[in-house]
Amino acid sequence: MKNAFDTLKERGFIEQATHENEIRELLEREKITFYIGFDPTADSLTVGHFLTVMAMAHMQRAGHRPIALVGGGTGMVGDPTDKTDMRKMMSDETIQHNVDCFKKQLSNFLDFSEGKALIVNNADWLRDLNYINFIRDIGVHFSVNRMLTAECFKTRMERGLSFFEFNYMLMQSYDFLELNRKYDCKLQLGGNDQWSNILGGVELIRRKEHKDVYGLTFKLLTTKEGHKMGKTMKGAVWLDPDKTSPYEFYQYWRNIDDADVSKCLSLLTFLPMEEVEELSALKDNEINKAKEVLAYEVTKIVHGDEEAKKAQTAARSLFGSGQAVDSAPNTEISKSEFENGIGIIELLEKAKLVPSRGEARRLIQQGGIKIAGNKVETIDYTVTLSDFENETLIIQKGKKVYHQIKLI
Repeated sequence: MKNAFDTLKERGFIEQATHENEIRELLEREKITFYIGFDPTADSLTVGHFLTVMAMAHMQRAGHRPIALVGGGTGMVGDPTDKTDMRKMMSDETIQHNVDCFKKQLSNFLDFSEGKALIVNNADWLRDLNYINFIRDIGVHFSVNRMLTAECFKTRMERGLSFFEFNYMLMQSYDFLELNRKYDCKLQLGGNDQWSNILGGVELIRRKEHKDVYGLTFKLLTTKEGHKMGKTMKGAVWLDPDKTSPYEFYQYWRNIDDADVSKCLSLLTFLPMEEVEELSALKDNEINKAKEVLAYEVTKIVHGDEEAKKAQTAARSLFGSGQAVDSAPNTEISKSEFENGIGIIELLEKAKLVPSRGEARRLIQQGGIKIAGNKVETIDYTVTLSDFENETLIIQKGKKVYHQIKLI
């Protein structure tokens, strides 16, 4: 079986490693327990989380045991990494709800049978800590001067970093210590923005337990311009089908920039690298074949084969013939609202196809909106029942976005 480190490196996951040679040898020599943390800041994982979940799956396939650590404790503080303002504090009830949602979603990607993987909540040890004892036992091992140079705090220094958030690095480091003590966890994985926090845990275990443990970070999922992937006009691309439909999810990957196709095929699918390289070599219009494969494979992993096929069929139908299909995103509006007509700008807002009326006007004036296949020529256009066919109307925005209006 291929060394998991080599698999992750070949597919482009690895950004930094505390001890590259030692980690590779460790993964070759024994089956280890490792972990990745997920703070429950929402009730669903996003595309950004999905990259780390894929890394966990590769590790598990190589025989290693993942711990998915959900932050019921750290979620009460919030990681200041990459944030210009302090996170909004969440109630205990909200945190617990989000933790439950994460557990359910993670079970779709990892095998939790017979102890092959664990889901652990750091609230189990963080919420009942005695603060004085914690500072005496853990805080004494951290240099404030060194912490202030950490990348995770730099973006906050000018605007102000609260002592409340300053504790986050200590808490995440303590998580690694607890997991090492309870489960012999030897490796922490995470996004590259977690490097400073991971180093804190590695150093804490060395000081407290006199053991060698390790850390690996992954490249963040970004576009060619360096922006985080997984954002659309509607907001984040979620793994929850109720927040981002399988069709919208499929379309997100189908429409990514040509330059990002190779990276996403490597990081977000299980396709053999030989096939990834063949698809990545396609040029010009042929690259659309690779995008279709990418969209199908990622949607299959997240939503299952049936939903992936439905999304693919819907996309092909919409792009090919413009006919409505059940899998396409839709907005239901009362038939009575169209008896006197609805202005096109208002309809675009109702369907959440534009963030503002100004953007709607701009799109129409530039010829970017079609109704039932016909270009809307004026911002004063009124949509009536005569525009519908079989109580369904297709709105096309630009070249790639299609949306159904259904009468109820």
